[in-house]
Parts: sequence; structure tokens; C-alpha cells
Amino acid sequence: QVQLVESGGGLVQAGDSLRLSCAASGYSFDEFAMGWFRQTPGKAREFVSAISWSGSNTYYSDSVKGRFTVYRDNAKNTLYLQMSSLTPDDTAIYYCGRLQYGRTWYEREREYDLWGQGTQVTVSS
Repeated sequence: QVQLVESGGGLVQAGDSLRLSCAASGYSFDEFAMGWFRQTPGKAREFVSAISWSGSNTYYSDSVKGRFTVYRDNAKNTLYLQMSSLTPDDTAIYYCGRLQYGRTWYEREREYDLWGQGTQVTVSS
């Protein structure tokens, strides 16, 4: 079964760190770039970060640059998002997604063809 399953969300305090994981199955994980998006109620899904299939290229939104780190372990078919210096503005449901093969517009939600169910991150002040 082709799927993505996120984990690692939770309730933390401002300034804390958290690591999200996204386990992929049912396809060749190392052939696809991957991304992280987040969403809050009433708002569109927002790009957070992306990583190339090999992990050699990474991309971040301005709001998380310098605080979040995306990486992947292709041997474990797993994508990660290490988040530090969290603030209440980071509170959201975080989703991992698979970028369609050959696509490069990693900031655009519609370029992704597979999504996980999401994991809630709540940062208290």
C-alpha cells in the first residue's frame, strides 16, 4: 500500500524542540523529492520545507529558515523535520508530501501527489 505516515507531534513549550518523522511505504522512496507543509484552521496549507530525492538539496520557507532542518534516511524510507526554537506561531497540523516525479516547484501544494494524515504540533507560550 502506497502511503505516508507522520509521527512525532505533540504539545511543547515555546523554545523547545521537536522532531517529526514521515514513514513512506509502497513505492521507491529514494526516487522522489519530499516536502513538509503545515495548516491551521481556516487557512490554506503552507509550505515549510522540502528535500531532493538524494537529500543533497534542501529548501525552507522564510518563517522556519535557521530553526528547522529537513533530512531523510533513504535506507529507512523515512523523512524527518527537526524543529527548534519553536514559537506559538508554529502551532499547526504538519503534513509530509511526495513531490510528483520530475516536478520541481516544491513550494506549490498541487505539485504533490501523496500526503500523510498529518500530525498536530502545539506550542504553548
